[in-house]
Parts: sequence; C-alpha cells; structure tokens
Amino acid sequence: MSDKRLGVGFIGSGFNAKFHMLGWKGVRDADVLGVWSPNAKNAASAARYANDLDVGNARAYKSITDMVADPAIDAIWLTGPNHARIENVEELCDAVVSGKGELKGIASEKPLARNVAEAKEVLRLVKKAGLMHGYLENQVFAPQVDTGRDLLWARGAATTGRPYLARAAEEHAGPHMPWFWQGPLQGGGVLSDMMCHSALVVRHLLTKPGAPLSTVQPKRVTAHIASLKWSRPHYAKQLAKTHGKQIDYRKRPSEDFASLLIEFETDDGHTVIGEASTSWSFVGAGLRLSAELLGPEYSMQWNSLDAGLKLFFSREVKGRTGEDLVEKQNAEMGLMPVVASEAVAYGYEAEDRHFVRCFLGKEKPRLTMDDGLEVVQMLMTAYRSAEEGRTLEYPARGIEKFVPAVARGEWRPPKQGK
Repeated sequence: MSDKRLGVGFIGSGFNAKFHMLGWKGVRDADVLGVWSPNAKNAASAARYANDLDVGNARAYKSITDMVADPAIDAIWLTGPNHARIENVEELCDAVVSGKGELKGIASEKPLARNVAEAKEVLRLVKKAGLMHGYLENQVFAPQVDTGRDLLWARGAATTGRPYLARAAEEHAGPHMPWFWQGPLQGGGVLSDMMCHSALVVRHLLTKPGAPLSTVQPKRVTAHIASLKWSRPHYAKQLAKTHGKQIDYRKRPSEDFASLLIEFETDDGHTVIGEASTSWSFVGAGLRLSAELLGPEYSMQWNSLDAGLKLFFSREVKGRTGEDLVEKQNAEMGLMPVVASEAVAYGYEAEDRHFVRCFLGKEKPRLTMDDGLEVVQMLMTAYRSAEEGRTLEYPARGIEKFVPAVARGEWRPPKQGK
C-alpha cells in the first residue's frame, strides 16, 4: 500500500456514494478506485461516474472480499443501505482478519446502524480487525458551520461567555430510494434518517473548537414524532405509485417529522440546550439545511437555500424534471435558489479530505465510530421519549435492546384527513 496516495473503495453505489465522489474533486491525496454493490449494473455505473469525474480509475468488484483483497485498495467508505450494514462489515472485517487483504481504515456513513445493538456490533467487528475508523457526518464539516462556529467561539465566547443554545434542522420532501421509506429496513423514519445529522450538529456547535465532544454531555432528551403528510390517503397512494406497493403508509407508516430537545451539561458546569428538527414533509425549493448558535452577546445563522445564485424561469420554460439546481428539487419554474457546489456546501468535500488525511497518518479523526455509536444511542433515546411521551434521562435504561415501534412496523400515527 502506498504511503503517498490512498486508494479508496466504496461499498454502495447510490445517491450518497455519488455525492462523495463528486466531493472527491477537492481531495488531493486519494483516488476512488473501486465500487461494490449487490447490483452489478449499479456498481459499474458508479465506477463510470467516478471515472467521468476524473477522481480515480475506478472499477466494479464482484465482492467486498475481492475489493479488500486488491492491494490497490487502502480504505473503504461504507455508503450502503442501513439494513445491509452488519452483513457488509462482517465480510469486510473477515477479509482483513483472515489475511485476504489489508486496509488502513474504514469510514462509515450515518447512521452507524439501525439501533444500539447493531451499532455496537459494527464497532466490535471493526475494532477486532484493528482498523482505524471514522464516522462520516458531512454537516459538521460544512464550511458555513465550521467557519461560523470557529469565529463565534474565538470572538464572542472568548469575551462574553460560552454559547448556550444551538439549533439545527434538515428538511426536504422525502428520500430517493424505496428502502428509506420502510421502517424495518431503514431502522425508523426521518428521525433515524436525518436526526443523526442535526443531533450531532447542535452538540458540535456547543463544543469549544479543539475540545472533545465529551465536554458537552447529553443529560436529558425530549422528542416528538409525527406523520404529517405521507400517511394521508392521497399522498400514501402517491408514495406507493412512486416507490412500489410494498410501501403502504396507510398500514405501515414511518414518521415524516421529528423534533428533539437535548439538555447538555458542560465540563465547566453550565446547562446548554440543543434543539433539532427534521422533516420529509417540507415543500420548498429543495433540501434545506439550517443551523443557529446563540450566546450572551452573539449569534450565527445558516440556511443552505440562502444561496448567492438565483435563477428565474417563466411558465414558458418547460422541460424535464431534475435536481440540477438543488438536491431534492421540487419545482422547475419561478424564482429558484441554486446551490452551485453542493458537495462543498454540505460538507462532503471537507469530510472526505479529512478522513483521507487521517488514514494517511496526517491528522487524527475528528469523528470515529465511537461517536457514531453515541449518536445512535441518542436517536434511540429520542424514539423512546416520543413513544412514552416524556422526557428521559440519557442514556435511557435498557436502550441497548430497544428497537423503535417504527422499525418494528408497529407504529401508528393519529388518523389524518384527506
């Protein structure tokens, strides 16, 4: 294995993998060399995409073991679906432990797993294989979040005191792939899918730059979940038409809205608050990410749709639908914000560059799978809080064995109208 450049293979070939590949244009020390997917055509397509971007001479592999065994592959990015995480990690780690291949590191997309038991098993397997590990949380690496946090702590907190309230939200009209909409496969609904971002972002903002996350400890969690849109009859039919009849939100819904309030205690004796919300029922230009940080004499705000570029299309401009202006784009006419470099704006480029440098021994990981496990513990505590309708101490007792009702296919929201 080369000490100068990192050869990276991807487990997974979908939307998320391609976003990372797009961000790879800003990564100098590594090449995308491999892709594996259970669907060989999808793997080949993703490899061609990487080659077209000129981010590496990528090829599709027949198995995870074959990819790990190739001396050209130094590290793996886990971007496959949640329900395949354990199976994928087992094969990867078995290939390393049995001596079929060597790796410098493994980086996993969010969430680390569908529940605490699975997250602990992922971590156990990776540590047994002796691999350096990273947790891919792009929004923590978003340049607006990183720069705003650093400036507020350096100027505002240094003179008037630490920040005391952070807010974060991620909202769009719903996921691309059918498995996201199925609670047992995905591990839940929007809380599992996207609150992993927002819960970590608020803690990150409240943590002094350079200090570990452990200096801001979650103590109490209050959460709510709801199905606001997609279990209504009209939209449930629309969902089934788009993604298949196996997705029936009249009978087996997942939540499309979630809110979370986390009370933290800091190492210097303060109580600080994180507020987060996520939604698959947001109707706007497209994906909207937002964050705020407030302190005694200062504040910051970020909204990804407050883009510097806007386009206008009249009713006479007609064409195919797409996502060429913003991720999860919902319209093709009117005044439209454009996020010109989404992989940069959302933090993919910076996180990929960081973990490449980590696996090359040039930096220490800012986030590891241990952090990913703690995020899953927070998500499961949130689900349990929502189910029980009360605030819970963190971590909730017995959370290691807890599986949300949504993930069991047993959750039912209040009846909706038309």
